[in-house]
Amino acid sequence: MKNSTLIPGLMLCASLCVGSPLLQAQSVIPIPLKMEQTAGTFLLKKTTPLYTNLQGEELERLKATAEPGTVKHLKNLSKAPAGCIVLEKTETGVPQSPEGYALNVSPDKVLVQSRADAGLFYGLQTVCQLGEAKPDGSSAIAATQITDEPRFQYRGFMMDVSRHFRTKEFVKKQMDAMARFKLNRLHIHLTDGAGWRIEIKKYPQLTQFAAWRPDAVWKDWWFKENGRKYCEEGTPGAYGGYYTQEDIRELLDYAADRHITIIPEIEMPAHSEEVLAAYPELSCSGEPYKNAEFCIGNEQTFEFLENVLTEVIDLFPSEYIHIGGDEANKNPWKACPKCQQRMKDEGLKDVDELQSYAIHRMEVFLNEHGRKLLGWDEIMEGGLAPNATVMSWRGEEGGLKAVRSGHRAVMTPAEFFYLDYYQDAPISQPEAIGGYVPLEKTYSYDPVKADMTPEEAALVYGVQANQWAEYIPTDEYYEYMMYPRLLAVAEVGWSQPSRKDFADFRNRALTAVEWLNAHGYHPFPLKDEVGHRPESREPIQHLALGKPVTYNAPFNESYKAAGDKSLTDGIRGDWTYSDGRWQGFISRNRLDVTIDLGEATEIGSIGADFMQAAGPEVFLPAEVIISVSDDGQNFSELKRVTHTPSREPGFAFVNHTWTGKTTARYVRYQARSGKELGGWIFTDEIVVLPPQ
Repeated sequence: MKNSTLIPGLMLCASLCVGSPLLQAQSVIPIPLKMEQTAGTFLLKKTTPLYTNLQGEELERLKATAEPGTVKHLKNLSKAPAGCIVLEKTETGVPQSPEGYALNVSPDKVLVQSRADAGLFYGLQTVCQLGEAKPDGSSAIAATQITDEPRFQYRGFMMDVSRHFRTKEFVKKQMDAMARFKLNRLHIHLTDGAGWRIEIKKYPQLTQFAAWRPDAVWKDWWFKENGRKYCEEGTPGAYGGYYTQEDIRELLDYAADRHITIIPEIEMPAHSEEVLAAYPELSCSGEPYKNAEFCIGNEQTFEFLENVLTEVIDLFPSEYIHIGGDEANKNPWKACPKCQQRMKDEGLKDVDELQSYAIHRMEVFLNEHGRKLLGWDEIMEGGLAPNATVMSWRGEEGGLKAVRSGHRAVMTPAEFFYLDYYQDAPISQPEAIGGYVPLEKTYSYDPVKADMTPEEAALVYGVQANQWAEYIPTDEYYEYMMYPRLLAVAEVGWSQPSRKDFADFRNRALTAVEWLNAHGYHPFPLKDEVGHRPESREPIQHLALGKPVTYNAPFNESYKAAGDKSLTDGIRGDWTYSDGRWQGFISRNRLDVTIDLGEATEIGSIGADFMQAAGPEVFLPAEVIISVSDDGQNFSELKRVTHTPSREPGFAFVNHTWTGKTTARYVRYQARSGKELGGWIFTDEIVVLPPQ
């Protein structure tokens, strides 16, 4: 992999561009800041030499990723011969950003200039996307002048290797693609309940036991009737894996050659079932398989975490160490004597402040070791640590709150940047966890808001896509979900909004998909995209449109859509329950609404759609009752439907409609979830139509 010509490190462009699909200047992803195509072409051959004035470590990095013998150091680059590529480090006539570059392709030579080797690297990635393959194996690059630099410093991708482990070769392969498209942060989710994935020499049980489970497929293990257990390394049938510290050093070297910073995540205080199975004394119960959260009242917890982070810091040179901080079940802390004593001793009023206490301690430790703390937006609960940076995933609110309080934020809202969500019509796709984030949705995101002050906007550090792996067992499927949506993230992070246009980007993405296929990746076939749910494309006219709705049971505030107008606003939902059109019910596990049509009305049908997405526990209702009334008090039942909810994988939409002929002023629609599964019920519109 070190000398692979699949993707650029700072590799000789001939080896990268030759044999690639047809690429024109307008095919570059992310789109450059300024681009002007001129007359003529530069002919790039495998033997084209590369001259540079880079020295020392920068020169060695170039040599490490180029074809052997192709790099030629030359102090006076004006003496470089015709027909070559020139990489010039200079402070004259180039963008201010160290990642920015100026590129001039003429029939005579290719000149890339930048203040730093990072900018030269990214200039080469652009050159490689400009090539047009010739039958003789050479590549013609259209004469072009480009000035380019990134909008944000942080352009990232999060890889979950806990739920399903990925080899270091797979990680390297994805870094190759990230480099080509100018992504510069790889956040690796190394620990979670499904498996610990990094060698910590002080705690060998983390990799000898907590890294292995008896079931290869996460959902088989997670939903197992007799509980989620771990097993010793070497147990027959054991599934898992981890990176040795030598593996980590190898990955870090590979990343550095491609100007990628790897950010490790060590999850705390929650999502730690695997640790607490191996070291149960760190849990509130003191027993394995009882808790997912560390005991914050136990001083041994902090000794353990600091020892782990010491080894992590010794390995990773990154500015940030990610500590997780999300989705803690704080109830065990309420009943734990040690946690309660900690709260009393520290003057903490609730368990939110107890979590904040733990995050503060971790930040102090990291700061003392020259590092900064990065965590999911839950780290703000109970008070944000003074120097922490927030990664905002539960929408944008956490990130916006962070920047308005003077903290950096990396914007990664699930609605736009969760690549484990379906990217096309779920009925046409392999099983995923749920949701619907098509390419256009990802591309549409802008993390800087119109009402931000310049100071607040400057604290938006960048963007990141996250790809969790609960429902992604294979490498091929992982790539299928990554690409081409990760390319949209790359353009959101690099390009100015004024340069973005989705129709143009989609055409460039189609070309990139061809390139990815040609180089051994397994991207989603964008040309075959089904697109939005047909029902969601146009408003529907019906008798209940705009009529008042009384909620006999409340909708959930997290999925309220348009509130009490949602079910009669004429707007149907798309493929996901989180699109702001579907309304969710989990309180009392039922939907129960009454619609007032205003007067006695002839009715021919009453119906509503429901969704099934078992991953996020969205289930079809166990029972539906449709009734009508003249006075709003006494209802006559028209139809009752029963159904046995199931966790079977897949995605489904079911319509429950009564048809016939009646006259009534009030319509009541009820749906309840099953007692065994519980979960969510979602509907988008109650459609009342006249008789046919």
